Amino acid sequence: MPEISAVIITFNEENNIGRCLESVKKVADEIIVVDSFSTDKTAEICSNYNVRFVQSDFRGYIEQKNLALSLAGCPVVLSLDADEALSPELERSIVEVKNNWRYDGYYFNRLNNYCGRWMRYTSRYPDRKLRLWDKTKGRFGGTNPHDKVLMDKGSKVSFLRGDIQHYSYATVSEHVAQVNRFTDIASLAYYERGIRAGYIKIVVHPLWRFFREFIIRRGFLDGFNGLVMSSVVSFESFLKYVKLKQLHRNNGRGSRV
Repeated sequence: MPEISAVIITFNEENNIGRCLESVKKVADEIIVVDSFSTDKTAEICSNYNVRFVQSDFRGYIEQKNLALSLAGCPVVLSLDADEALSPELERSIVEVKNNWRYDGYYFNRLNNYCGRWMRYTSRYPDRKLRLWDKTKGRFGGTNPHDKVLMDKGSKVSFLRGDIQHYSYATVSEHVAQVNRFTDIASLAYYERGIRAGYIKIVVHPLWRFFREFIIRRGFLDGFNGLVMSSVVSFESFLKYVKLKQLHRNNGRGSRV
């Protein structure tokens, strides 16, 4: 039976971290929190749990999560964000697979709570994530701020029942503020990779994102919240490419359509 290290990164998560820690304490043999010098009560709340609390300057989501991964002392890692928690069904599934470990990694569905409502449609569900894996066979990659676990070639993965419950945004204002921060990060990451943005991307990509979320992924079935989320996701695409184009203009690289 493999032991599990739960790894979590935090920054000013006093409203979420207690719920997250409560949900993993029954399945994890070790809990590691890597904190970016929070100024709220995050550290105080963590001190009430059996947690290894490490502070480190924030260098990016991928980098911070790989740091947490490197500190894990158990052979299997469970990764959660501070605003996430295991559903009771997923908790039971992890206990079952812990007693009968057969694959290199496991996917879960993620269920997002948006402005007080659980979102069952758009790309927010099932929003499948690989979050439980043999730490020798995978690590975080992707493009900041959207990290993901990259498993080694030939790794065998399976799926577990239950949801990661993601308490994403309490208000639309929170979502828009996060979009502004994330598009700063994403546009810079794209710029550093040499990706360009012309008027076609700026206009077409946001329209496609809205159509995909609201129509193809049936966001309209989530009612008003589905309309709002689809619109903000479309705006996120628009803002990312506008900021990318501005980066190229400011640095004299020009742009391409």
